[in-house]
Amino acid sequence: MSAVHKEWDDEFDLVIVGSGGGGMAAALTAHDVGLGCVIVEKAKLYGGTTGISGGGIWVPNNPTLRRAGHDDSRESIRTYLDELIGERVEPKRLDAYVDHGPAAMALLEQSRWVKFFWTKGYADYHPELQGGRPLGRSIEAVPFDTRKLGGDEKFQRPNSMKGPLGLWITAKDYKNLAMVKRTWGGRRASLVAAWRVASNVIRRRHMSTGGRALVARLRMALKDAGIPLWLETPMTSLVVEDGRVVGIEVVQNGEMKRIRARKGVLLASGGFEHNQEMRDQWLPEGGREDLSLGARENVGDGITAGIGLGAAVDLMDDAWWMPSVTHPSGASIPLVSERCIPGSVIVSSDGRRFTNESSPYTNFVHDQLDGKHVPAWFVMDAKARRRYPFAQVLPGQPFPKSFYEAGLVVKATTLDELAETVGLTGLTATVATFNDYARNGVDLEFGRGNSAYDRYYGDPTLKNPNLDTIDTGPFYAVRLDVGDLGTKGGLVCDEHARVLREDGSIIDGLYVTGNASSSVMGTEYAGPGATIGPSIVFGYVAVKHAAGLLS
Repeated sequence: MSAVHKEWDDEFDLVIVGSGGGGMAAALTAHDVGLGCVIVEKAKLYGGTTGISGGGIWVPNNPTLRRAGHDDSRESIRTYLDELIGERVEPKRLDAYVDHGPAAMALLEQSRWVKFFWTKGYADYHPELQGGRPLGRSIEAVPFDTRKLGGDEKFQRPNSMKGPLGLWITAKDYKNLAMVKRTWGGRRASLVAAWRVASNVIRRRHMSTGGRALVARLRMALKDAGIPLWLETPMTSLVVEDGRVVGIEVVQNGEMKRIRARKGVLLASGGFEHNQEMRDQWLPEGGREDLSLGARENVGDGITAGIGLGAAVDLMDDAWWMPSVTHPSGASIPLVSERCIPGSVIVSSDGRRFTNESSPYTNFVHDQLDGKHVPAWFVMDAKARRRYPFAQVLPGQPFPKSFYEAGLVVKATTLDELAETVGLTGLTATVATFNDYARNGVDLEFGRGNSAYDRYYGDPTLKNPNLDTIDTGPFYAVRLDVGDLGTKGGLVCDEHARVLREDGSIIDGLYVTGNASSSVMGTEYAGPGATIGPSIVFGYVAVKHAAGLLS
């Protein structure tokens, strides 16, 4: 659209800041309701943190689940969220999430490109709670050949879900491949993987999965809808007239431009995970080092802009925490499945366990931070190392020499030697007790393996998929740091995604979704994709409200 006011360089009904899942979903919603919009993205590549994520989406009762016969009652969903989150989040926001989620996902599926499948068996993160689901509510985008993006393929943010020689795997594939040394399902998965590599070579495909597939499919939908996406266009400020946000200022091709937003501005610009000053100001001791896996450009631009207008913030001391191994190169390697493998324990500096190792990653790190167990140590025996992958090292492969040189891994012939070398004074006694639990199949101390979530990545050939004795030398200790997938804290908003001031009043014309907002999950994590799911839903809600379709 051309500007119609001499003070504006461009004019749209809605201006969306950020090209992750929430921003893209909002743009598609705007197109559906007849609003003209633009997405402005500061990075050279589109996709945000969504593009480098696992790509799960946790939106109960979505069409994919219903087609699979996995209907939920609204009561069961709200009961689960109430038990999990408690009073930490305004009930009206939870209501909006539950009530509008199915419609938001149905709208995305109107595009011929947007297709999903149910990750059946990937449990909610707390399935033992009333309303929790052991079979899970998470869906993923169907794998996608990114060659179909044409010239836009080179501008898509890459992720780490692509294996050697173009091998592509979904979350379900990874679960099976992790058991390649243990189950027939794992062996079959390895044959499928070999076929995929050969097929890619022959057919010259660029297959993607997870968050990359999701972003690629949404990008194709944007292209069909003719929605502009401007890369390398950082927002520098919000424009306010008479107390209402009416547009933004950006820098594009080295020039400052003013973009008018007739209906509103939606901030979908991510968290502040790569802003060291904000990490030092807000995050707890032990979690301030920047080992984040979020998009590098996420430095809290939207949050800072909102604060400048008097917006309230919440949950700024929390993050989507992820226990991680820091590669000698400085990259963070997240530990999700690894903490569920048998024949291992995680201990504090005194050699004692402090929580259920297999618990959901954010809960694990909360316990790690609360106890000041930074770093912690992941201890395993040769049997575990031989059977299961760990930190991107395949089963049976030796740890790289650089891991030892960096002090990341310590190896010893006996447990006593390992304990003495690392300084883990109570390790021998801890392992002796743990081995008793493993032989009996019950962790009497922390309940490891009691939850369907714990067992998902465990070894199904054992009495308890998460317990096995640690008794075969040599023994290994791997330093475990605190990483994150992004920050949780951000601008406070209402059930319509409108940004609120400290006194609870509304900042007219300003909406927020995703990690730029204070999470609707509170300090918890409902299930795989409970970051991307709310981002999509509240992007949808914001647009519907801006269009006058919600009140």
